[in-house]
Amino acid sequence: MIQVAILGFGTVGSGVAEVLEMNQKEIARGAGEALCLKYILDTRVFPDSPFRDRLIHDFSVVESDPEVKIVAECIGGVGVAYDFVTRCLKAGKHVVTSNKEMVAKYGDVLLKIAQEQGVNFLFEASVGGGIPILRPLMSCLTANRIEEICGILNGTTNYILTKMIDDGEEFDTVLKQAQEMGYAERDPSADVDGHDACRKICILADLVYGVHVDPDQVATVGIRNISVETVAFADIAKMRIKLLARVFPREDGKLAVFVAPHFVPAKNQLAHVDDVFNAVQVRGNAVGETLFYGRGAGKLPTASAVVGDMIDAAVHLDKRRDLSWSSAQENYLADVRDIPLVWFVNVSDGEDAVRAALPEARILGRDSDSCGFLTGPMALSELEKCGLHRIEQYPVLSD
Repeated sequence: MIQVAILGFGTVGSGVAEVLEMNQKEIARGAGEALCLKYILDTRVFPDSPFRDRLIHDFSVVESDPEVKIVAECIGGVGVAYDFVTRCLKAGKHVVTSNKEMVAKYGDVLLKIAQEQGVNFLFEASVGGGIPILRPLMSCLTANRIEEICGILNGTTNYILTKMIDDGEEFDTVLKQAQEMGYAERDPSADVDGHDACRKICILADLVYGVHVDPDQVATVGIRNISVETVAFADIAKMRIKLLARVFPREDGKLAVFVAPHFVPAKNQLAHVDDVFNAVQVRGNAVGETLFYGRGAGKLPTASAVVGDMIDAAVHLDKRRDLSWSSAQENYLADVRDIPLVWFVNVSDGEDAVRAALPEARILGRDSDSCGFLTGPMALSELEKCGLHRIEQYPVLSD
């Protein structure tokens, strides 16, 4: 029997406890022996919880107990969570987490500590919630040179965009609905401004390309400024708007990493990923295109991935998985403004001005205040020199 602990008893932490209890036989079979939940750390009291007998309030109890071999960090953020994870690793405990902010910011540091201590630091749930993506990248797809990863990595923004498209409602209206339904936080900025998706694509880039990608250096555009007019222009073009996070290597060896709303052609599978669902598209030079789809968040889907990592840690209790990446390097990111892409552009100029500036532009239509069109492949830096009065501009995902 392997003793385990959970740090944080919120949505994810309570879900982890439930999964450990609910699927005891399956977990024991996968791990080779039973996982016994010894401690749950939280500052709060849960008198009605069936797990109340395992609740503690002093982290040092977990840290100093040699019986606890595996710890699931479910606190979130990069404050106390980072401190506790560091101390657990240094105490020789395997740690698993769903904390994408911490992994994106400090993953290279924590993996180095884990390596020095001969333990594992695992984080499958940090990117796709219940969608298995990191482990397939580390095993099934390792025979490939990964040419691009492109994904819908945030369920809140995908729900908002789906409602805007299907119901023709403005962003602010749908955001309020999403908050009332519990899909969006009271402060939705991490989601709607693209930061959550940015952290997740950074983790994928770290893992696949072996170098730490700093989220603060990644060009990130959210969905706040998408108008109903632009949604209509996308429909005319037989496309749908999705917030995509992308990473691909350039010929000069630099990585292109960015997050932005995209026009996605209807023939692409990502165009049909709706509501709170997520999807990650991975293109390898041998396997071609693969798609990982499912719920990217939620109590039990995320807990499923956390417990999966706990089982993995149990199987590798006496040995390390070979998992690490180097610290950030100078000038390792390509300037997204210089990458040739097809663009959707919405301008306040007339059609004649658009055709004069960009003769090859495909005009999608014009309403009373704007003209929407698609460009040929061109860099954003070139587009900015055209003299047009741009209202919105979003890249188009190639077929």
